[in-house]
Amino acid sequence: MTETDAKQALKIIPLGGLHEIGKNTCVFEFEDEIILVDAGLAFPTDGMHGVNIVLPDMTYLRENRHKIKGMIVTHGHEDHIGGIAFHLKQIDIPVIHGPRLAMALLQRKLEEAGVAGKTELKMVAPRDIVRLGTHFFVEFIRNTHSMADSFTVAIHTPIGVVIFTGDFKIDHTPVDGENFDLQRLAEHGERGVLCLVSDSTNSEVPGFTPSERSVYPNLERVFSQAKGRLLVTTFASSVHRINMILDIAQKQGRTVSVVGRSMLNVIAHARTLGYIKCSDSLFAPLKAIRNLPDHKILILTTGSQGEAMAALSRIARKEHRQIQIRQGDTVVFSANPIPGNTIAVVNTIDQLMIQGANVIYGRHHGIHVSGHGCQEDQKLMLNLTRPKFFLPVHGEHRMLIKHAQTAQSMGIPEENMVIINNGDMVALTPDSIQIDGQVPSGIELMDRAGILKAHVLEERQRLAEDGIVTVAATIGLDGQLLTAPEVHLRGVVTTIAIDKWQKWVQSAIELALRNRWDQFSQLADHSVDWDGLKSYIERELQGLLRRELQTNATLLLLLQHPQQRVDFNADYAAKRSKATVAT
Repeated sequence: MTETDAKQALKIIPLGGLHEIGKNTCVFEFEDEIILVDAGLAFPTDGMHGVNIVLPDMTYLRENRHKIKGMIVTHGHEDHIGGIAFHLKQIDIPVIHGPRLAMALLQRKLEEAGVAGKTELKMVAPRDIVRLGTHFFVEFIRNTHSMADSFTVAIHTPIGVVIFTGDFKIDHTPVDGENFDLQRLAEHGERGVLCLVSDSTNSEVPGFTPSERSVYPNLERVFSQAKGRLLVTTFASSVHRINMILDIAQKQGRTVSVVGRSMLNVIAHARTLGYIKCSDSLFAPLKAIRNLPDHKILILTTGSQGEAMAALSRIARKEHRQIQIRQGDTVVFSANPIPGNTIAVVNTIDQLMIQGANVIYGRHHGIHVSGHGCQEDQKLMLNLTRPKFFLPVHGEHRMLIKHAQTAQSMGIPEENMVIINNGDMVALTPDSIQIDGQVPSGIELMDRAGILKAHVLEERQRLAEDGIVTVAATIGLDGQLLTAPEVHLRGVVTTIAIDKWQKWVQSAIELALRNRWDQFSQLADHSVDWDGLKSYIERELQGLLRRELQTNATLLLLLQHPQQRVDFNADYAAKRSKATVAT
């Protein structure tokens, strides 16, 4: 690409959402202006000890913060808005445009994080057009998804229109009556779409994704068959599903108690905005339903993905203070596991069954449908927009490949599409699409204290795998151990008695002192290099641990020693003086 072409190219840079499910974040850059589309998070895997959330590496945006003109939010799922509050602590985003429900949820997140004053939130309606900087005009096009108030966006740039689908499926009978604005997509297709950037999540699945409404009769049947208490879990953000659950509960005369902070939060906002319609009398706190007959109770709870701290997971582990499973309870999972969560979900189901619950789960019950379009939905999107270039996003590698194959079957040449990774810089011109470099990519891990560095996670992994050995030793100014060292082993597998370990450690330290004390004490300023000595002893002890344990256990050496400066000349003079007096 020539220098002139590079200046005229639109750069599309995904920082998250490629070769994975989650943390969807995409950068659009033209000349000296940047806009962001979504900024989500992902949840930690089992090996990420103590990690609460996973964010994309935002190095590129920190380095180019002066170019950022604003952000577009497509909908309110956590994998699209969950990272925004964290990013605002590092970069400024002048304005964020998005749907009403997403903005209501985001406002609360920003307030809780103390960054509400760092940006301006602006709600949009279908077909609204907003301007960001001088190069970008963004039109919001209503789509259908598992979350209410969801949009596809048409991004007007100096080189042409890019359709960014966001998460979508084509639901012809949406629960809220808000139909996919297919007409507007077709109008853009008639005028000419330069590039389609499209959701690939269900690209391996033939056919159309069923309508959300198809779940209603199956939930109604399952609920009516439950003779005792009902515990129902689904995604807290699945407003349409929650609306159906509440409607069926009201029809069947059950009182609903909502458990889980995120579920309470979403329901409150959705009711305020009119996406959930039900009377206040339907709800009651947990304390108030204790006196109701079991067949009159429905507990709506978080935990459909087996999240460790979610309410249903704590119930399954018998750790919830107010709810215990009892014989006759029915637990309904109105959600399928996200890739990576299957083991956690299965363990939760097992624990609930062991306690006597009848657990309803799995695709064959028809109590969950996806919010993402399958192959026929994707074909219709391609047919309506008729893009010149195609960029599959939002999915694991095999999903991106399959989506690209579908696009080829619809007549888009192979050379007019690219399969990319997070951090790849896609250069789009009126005549070409290609990968033109890469920006820093990867992940940033957050725990309650802040961003975790890579070495901290490595240390936690070592502690989990091999344990820790602590040694406390006291060394005098003469280079001798003052007392026998204390040795403690935690999480270490060994058949050797602790008193033998103490003897080995003492011998290793004494040998190190005999061999190297002069090296660390005979310094020009007559002081002891305690740090150097400590490092040397640590290396010797690490060698001992590796030989005897055959593992890489973490060593923590607590070395106690006199803190004052040692004046060898003064000490020698004092001794000579005493000797003279004695004589």
